[in-house]
Amino acid sequence: MNRIANFQKVSFDIYKEARAEECSGEYEAIKLPVRATRGSAGYDFFAPVKIELAPGESVKLATGIRVKIDEGWVLMLYPRSGLGFKYRLQFDNTVGVIDSDYYYSSNEGHIFIKMTNDSRDGKKLVIERGAAFAQGVFIPFGLTYDDDVTAVRNGGFGSTSN
Repeated sequence: MNRIANFQKVSFDIYKEARAEECSGEYEAIKLPVRATRGSAGYDFFAPVKIELAPGESVKLATGIRVKIDEGWVLMLYPRSGLGFKYRLQFDNTVGVIDSDYYYSSNEGHIFIKMTNDSRDGKKLVIERGAAFAQGVFIPFGLTYDDDVTAVRNGGFGSTSN
């Protein structure tokens, strides 16, 4: 196995900036992503707050997590399989893509996840604080022979668009 990354919390100031209400108690309780078993590919992300979503409702969640990834790798984020199966929990961008250079952004590479309860059975989704709700998988990627990109990122969504 390649060891290519390190999960960390963002600073309290960056986390607080992303939250509208008092958040000091929840910040201390943020758990870094971990694999559940030796054979797991995905690192479980844990909810820093209780999440309740009626069918059709969405939430943009500040995870409090950042990840330092070796160049040549990317972290792909997905809903936990059981939540997708039972509630049709979906990420609004379908799959989260966390690039290695996002770590160096002015927001410390703070990972946000926007998700929707797409239940067609009228099921309310409740994710307790500290429960696993997402999973991240590290994947290597390649470049074309003629790739000569030298641009530097500073930001998240849309920061690499022309």
